Amino acid sequence: EYEGERNAEGERHGYGKAYLPNGDTYNGEYEHGLRNGQGTYRFKNGACYIGQYLQNKKHGQGIFFYPDGSKYEGQWVDDQRHGYGQYTYANGDTYTGEWFNHNRHGQGIYVHKDTGSRYVGGWVNGNQEGEAELIHLNHRFKGKFLNGNPVGFGKYVFDIGCEQHGEYIQSEQVK
Repeated sequence: EYEGERNAEGERHGYGKAYLPNGDTYNGEYEHGLRNGQGTYRFKNGACYIGQYLQNKKHGQGIFFYPDGSKYEGQWVDDQRHGYGQYTYANGDTYTGEWFNHNRHGQGIYVHKDTGSRYVGGWVNGNQEGEAELIHLNHRFKGKFLNGNPVGFGKYVFDIGCEQHGEYIQSEQVK
């Protein structure tokens, strides 16, 4: 079902409201039959996207509210979180930074709500990787990370003024 403007060819064009067969709804702008411009898409499962579209895909700035209570606010490209944005997880943790093809990728800050600990640094395909600083309540670690774990040379700096310098090495797994 559709209520709204149409062009000379009868296509949805301009502002309109669509009620889709799967129970989803869309209120927003259309161009030549496709969602294009600003709109609000409400999913039957409770999710909701408010933002920009390009040829039926989330593209540009937008906010996505997920059914579990989490939320992403930022840039989209071709239906993917891509560019700069902030994701607030259902447990209250947040990631603010760069995204690439729906993954945390580039530079970003992850804050753990329960402890206040922060990871500030590099990400590759969703994993903590590269130069970073892990900041806790009374100390911090500065070094490199690989797959979410410290690796190689780094240092701990404690609020009382002490420092511990060292190297993380992978231990051999005993079979």
